[in-house]
Amino acid sequence: MKVLILGASGATGRLVLKHLLDRGMETKVVIRESAKIPDSHRDNKLLECIVGNISEFGMDEFYKLVADCDAVVSCLGHNISFKGIFGKPRKLVTNCIENICRAIMARNDTKTKLILMSTTAYRNSGMKEKYGCGDRMVLSTLYYLLPPHRDNVEAGLYLQNTIGAGDGKIEWVMVRPDGLFDEEEVSGYEVHQSPKRSPISDPGKTSRINVSDFMIKLLLDEKLWKEWRFKMPVLYNIELKTEGN
Repeated sequence: MKVLILGASGATGRLVLKHLLDRGMETKVVIRESAKIPDSHRDNKLLECIVGNISEFGMDEFYKLVADCDAVVSCLGHNISFKGIFGKPRKLVTNCIENICRAIMARNDTKTKLILMSTTAYRNSGMKEKYGCGDRMVLSTLYYLLPPHRDNVEAGLYLQNTIGAGDGKIEWVMVRPDGLFDEEEVSGYEVHQSPKRSPISDPGKTSRINVSDFMIKLLLDEKLWKEWRFKMPVLYNIELKTEGN
């Protein structure tokens, strides 16, 4: 299996990259010239680096990206800065996912696995997930005021409504962590079909390394993949109970 990673230099993407290479898997990444990839990775014969700004790629370049890949993992996101939040490209994730899917569907070979890193702020209408009135008001406001949130929502809607479960060439999973934080080692985590707590008033925590661990398991464990394909699993770290609680 060869895996294309989008957003491989980001906080979660670089963990996915490391875990794939540690398992001896062929990996392709798209990085900007200024992106930081460890030298140990750059010298790895299993890694193919495409240097460029993916938001400026044309369809020919997307065709080449997916031509020899069996799976795509997207950890794309916007930088947490004024320019990253309000500047261009405002539809980075959506446009890339759409173009990747078009490129995959143009191929004549078998199915491709696609994993999109999303968020619990994305509501799965197919599961009729219902958030409280306060949550809906906040999320609606964020949709109109914060371009990165709108971008994540629209990327999810594209997979859910446009690709759906009917195209035999693309099987997707939308992984939804809650409040992301950094942790050194993989720890216990739970996987649910829908959020078990409010993403606004009572958010849980999900370590980035656990997100990466689950994504890798999805790619390698066919039984697990079949369990979650065309679904939107929610990840929470298992909270350790302190003495007295």
